[in-house]
Amino acid sequence: MSCAPGTATGTGAGGVVLAPARWWHLADVHRLEADLFGPTAWSPETFWGELAAPGRTYLVALEGGEVLGYGGLAVAGADADVQTLGVARAAQGRGLGRRLLRALLGAARAGGATHVLLEVRADNEPAQALYRSEGFEQIARRARYYEPGGIDALVLRARL
Repeated sequence: MSCAPGTATGTGAGGVVLAPARWWHLADVHRLEADLFGPTAWSPETFWGELAAPGRTYLVALEGGEVLGYGGLAVAGADADVQTLGVARAAQGRGLGRRLLRALLGAARAGGATHVLLEVRADNEPAQALYRSEGFEQIARRARYYEPGGIDALVLRARL
């Protein structure tokens, strides 16, 4: 796991700090993941593997030591992918998702990426609105990608 200079520092509104995700954050991250994404949530093992993988940046949004959000990015040359992004339900609407996304985009730039891809559920209008407001455009649709439920995924791309 890496963190580009300047991407995991600073206190925003309400005293929330972005910091590199560490192993001791993973139980809290997984609890948020399970609440937000239910049956499609990543397993704890997936998060452990992501933290250990090269070219990854994982961040947490902390307030008073509590994990309110998290995000992850994979960079491989000119290509970057937002792997995951989530904010606790009680903390949504405070701009934490935007802060995490912008920090991940900064890490992508610092890693040499020229564009960033991500997938979002077709029924997640708030997330789509956030991504579009940050320059992402839909480039594809994957039918019945999210199981169970058979929800389509929208593939979005932003040029850096």
